[in-house]
Amino acid sequence: MSASSRVPSELHRLAAGTLLVAFQGTTAPDWVLRGLEGGLGGVTLFGFNVRGADQLAALTGELNGAGRPVISLDEEGGDVTRLAYHTGSPYPGNAALGAVDDVDLTERVYHSIGSDLARCGVNLDMGPVADVNTADDNPVIGTRSFGSTAELVARHTVAAIRGLQSLRVAACVKHFPGHGATRQDSHLEIPLVDASRELLWERELVPFRAAIEAGTKSIMTAHVAVPHLTGTSPATLSSEALTTLLRQEMGYDGVVVTDALDMHAITKSVGLGGGGVRSLAAGSDLLCLGPLPTPDEIERMLAEIVEAVTSGWLPLSRLEEANERVASLREWFASPRPDAAENNVIGLDAARRAVSLSGSASPLVDPFVIEVDTPPTIAVGDVPWGVAPWLPEAEIVRVKPDEADPAALLERATGRSLIIVVKDAHRYPQSQGFVSALLAARSDAILVEMGLPIWRPEAAAYIATYGAARANTQAAVELLTA
Repeated sequence: MSASSRVPSELHRLAAGTLLVAFQGTTAPDWVLRGLEGGLGGVTLFGFNVRGADQLAALTGELNGAGRPVISLDEEGGDVTRLAYHTGSPYPGNAALGAVDDVDLTERVYHSIGSDLARCGVNLDMGPVADVNTADDNPVIGTRSFGSTAELVARHTVAAIRGLQSLRVAACVKHFPGHGATRQDSHLEIPLVDASRELLWERELVPFRAAIEAGTKSIMTAHVAVPHLTGTSPATLSSEALTTLLRQEMGYDGVVVTDALDMHAITKSVGLGGGGVRSLAAGSDLLCLGPLPTPDEIERMLAEIVEAVTSGWLPLSRLEEANERVASLREWFASPRPDAAENNVIGLDAARRAVSLSGSASPLVDPFVIEVDTPPTIAVGDVPWGVAPWLPEAEIVRVKPDEADPAALLERATGRSLIIVVKDAHRYPQSQGFVSALLAARSDAILVEMGLPIWRPEAAAYIATYGAARANTQAAVELLTA
């Protein structure tokens, strides 16, 4: 059937079937429920949608009552969590798992994450991250990556897929064709991956090839430009990336999900609707939207997709193909699921295996803790972190390095154990200068790095956690208080 012979409601339903929308609040608004009844593809949930496991289960039950939606969220463990957005994750993230390098442990951690998701009614996890983090100053990946070598990232990506999908929770491996070599944040601009075709196949694509072979149910696009492949366009909008490379050369036939289209890399270049149309034309199947677009803006986006089909710019067959792939994913969701046993104690076990101590820490005496404030990334959000829950006897201050007075803080720490806590200090020269001033006066201080342990100044003891999740922090404090 040609596009012109389709009645508008049918085209609108096909267009709606490609959307994953977001909304504010802990209950589903009427416009979302009506959309699901009208064929909306599904929803993406964020931390502000989650108050607790029981509430989330009730919310997903409400959504399922209106249709058969894809219900997704970003649950990577570690710093990026939605289930534990208000408390911090009980699981270490990928950097910690890569540091341990035990694929069975990674599979068990992701199986436990999958259990948590399944019990809450979530059927698609926006993870694992399969980016090879080769840029130390990468502002958006960092501890979200399993590591800096392609083979390590590949084997742990496969383990994560096995852990999730054994419980019929679909993995969404991200960010294709690779976000690990970037020094810009795609939430704010279009990052550049300046890699040749040969380097791309030897590095960035290795984990994605492994993920495809392992049967990942979905892959997420990256809003990154790869000049030899996509020119100046982000991969999300590139048929060379999504159709020629991913579909034809790599043989992937699962669901392709975009990264959030309301990120500046898209909205500041081609606009929300233009991004949706171009991404569908390039080969994506589900258009993920963050919380910024209003219902009216989403309706205008749908109208642009319908108009693109009606005018012949976007082939009707592309909409039909996308809907068919999503329908196949829904059928997979509906298959019998093994019991989801509760086992998140594995998170603390994994964090304990990842944490490392260099030097020696003396027994703590009236500890004074200085936590160096680090701006949260957009991907992580404002998730709580710090040692307070596990060092209740300590005096803890959190300071901005450019506003704090090292001399005054050192005065308060006189005669006491001094513990300095940082996150990704290698990315912040002001943090390095501030911490160096403290260490110059207190060579007996303990430095705890809760990001990537790249900057390693001289200290009596240096603890690397590979993440700032609750599990990572507890494991670090146990080293100090054992």
